Amino acid sequence: MVQQNGFGSFIVRVVLGVIFFAHGLQKFQGGLDKTAGFFESVGIPGFLAYVVAFLEGIGGICLVLGLGTRIIAGAFVVIMLGAIVTVKLKGGFLGGYELDVALMAMGLHLLISGSPALALDNLFLGRSKEAEQRA
Repeated sequence: MVQQNGFGSFIVRVVLGVIFFAHGLQKFQGGLDKTAGFFESVGIPGFLAYVVAFLEGIGGICLVLGLGTRIIAGAFVVIMLGAIVTVKLKGGFLGGYELDVALMAMGLHLLISGSPALALDNLFLGRSKEAEQRA
C-alpha cells in the first residue's frame, strides 16, 4: 500500500516525466540541428541542444518508470534554471517563465524527497515493500 505522501510524489514524478519526454521528443521531431541553431542564437553552445534533448527524452522515460529519480530531477532543475536565465527571464513571469518555475519546483521536490512509490529503483536498490510504505 502506498501512503498518500508517497502517492503525491508518484504523481509529480510521472507528470514531470511525461512533460519532459514530450519536450525531448519535440526537439527530435523538429530537428536537433534547428534546436542547436536556436541554442546558439541565444548564446548557448549548440552541442548542448543534443545533451538537453537526450536528457529530456530519456530522463522523462526514466522518471515515469522511477529510475534514477533524484539524479534526473536534479538535471531537470538545471535545465529549467538555464532556460529561465538565458531565454525566459526577459519575458517576465506571466507568459514568460512561470511554467519553468513550476517544473523546476516539481524537480526540486523530487530531488529532495525522492519518489520510491511504484518505482523500478526499488528492484535495483533492494528496497523492501516496508520501505516503500514508509515513503
